Amino acid sequence: MVKSAVYLAGFYIIFYLFLGRDTQYTRNRIYLVSSLILAMILPLISVRIPSGSVIYSAGKAVTGIFVTPGMTLSEKEGEAAQKALIYNYAGKVYLGVVLLFFLKFFADLAVIIVMILRRGKPDSRIITFENFNSPGFSALGYIFINRSLGPQEAAEVIRHEHSHLERRHFLDIMLLETVKSLQWFNPFIYLYNRSLRAVHEYQADRECLSSGQGVAGYQALLLNTLLNTKIFITSNSFSNPSLIRKRMIMMTRKRSPEMSVLKVLFVVPLAAALMLIISACEKIILTNGTNPRLDVKIVKPEIDAPKEIFVVVEEMPVFPGGEKALMEFIYSNIQYPRAAREKGIEGRVILRFCVNYLGGIDNVSVLKGVDAILDDEAVRVIKMLPRWQPGKQGGKPVNVWYSVPVTFQLK
Repeated sequence: MVKSAVYLAGFYIIFYLFLGRDTQYTRNRIYLVSSLILAMILPLISVRIPSGSVIYSAGKAVTGIFVTPGMTLSEKEGEAAQKALIYNYAGKVYLGVVLLFFLKFFADLAVIIVMILRRGKPDSRIITFENFNSPGFSALGYIFINRSLGPQEAAEVIRHEHSHLERRHFLDIMLLETVKSLQWFNPFIYLYNRSLRAVHEYQADRECLSSGQGVAGYQALLLNTLLNTKIFITSNSFSNPSLIRKRMIMMTRKRSPEMSVLKVLFVVPLAAALMLIISACEKIILTNGTNPRLDVKIVKPEIDAPKEIFVVVEEMPVFPGGEKALMEFIYSNIQYPRAAREKGIEGRVILRFCVNYLGGIDNVSVLKGVDAILDDEAVRVIKMLPRWQPGKQGGKPVNVWYSVPVTFQLK
């Protein structure tokens, strides 16, 4: 959901900067609806780095270790449990609000369905109502008209809402409300809501004016509805004051040239950049030397040669008892050196080690050090790791790189 929020923000910024001010309403509608769908799909796509790329990786990353002076294993586990509890509560709050949004959405739909069942007629798509401060709206293939309207006003509202039905705008609103329920925390989804509904109104206004209705008379009809501001959340807005002002402006604006539809191409580099930044990337690299930045092979690995070291293999090495047991082992053996505490030294040490084809630990090195005191302590504990179940490639055991960050932090 967070990745989707980033996509939505990027897509809407493109719309606001390049598309929202011209009169290519069909293009704008397609763009807004398509970007809503893409924002929910793209975070599910992983980008695979091409096999010909020369990219260095320290290996599969082990969960980071945090070391503080005097902290026992139970205290460290308690701190981790507290963080997990916070994430758990955050998840429950998110899902709770999602449920409330969906309940509101379904309640609006239920009211409309009840009105259709009670007042609908087989030979008519028009339903009248009297309890809502709205001149009219369209939903689920029906046009709803306020009984208080005069014959002329009712005819104009019906013509306007009929254009919404022909273009199936209500389907867009259903999609929008669904995404909004999932993205309630994202301010950009509310901008989407405002812009998509406005585009719907611009399209309907243009169709009404194209049928012969005068601009002055049509604007007078809109002005007569300014006091009616309460409508269904799932309906098309007909009486929002700020929206009416924008609609009146767009009615008199000169139509944008046909070539302006190509502005939508601005979104292509943005989408590509976002995918590279926030997608989960797989990097399959092979190295066989002591200098990983130089000894990178772009050839098919020789499985029978145990000297070669992989980053990713078909079956990754497994620590006895899993990653939780690995964390417990490291926490129970690592200490904050007294000399480092006295000197006030703290920082993050990043180590790399190899789980060889026999399951043993070798090639332990410091990729990023802080001080020799802390570096040596981190290396000492990693060298103590017991034998793993080795990784396999093509059914044969191979060597695999791993990396682990160890953070020494003074309270």
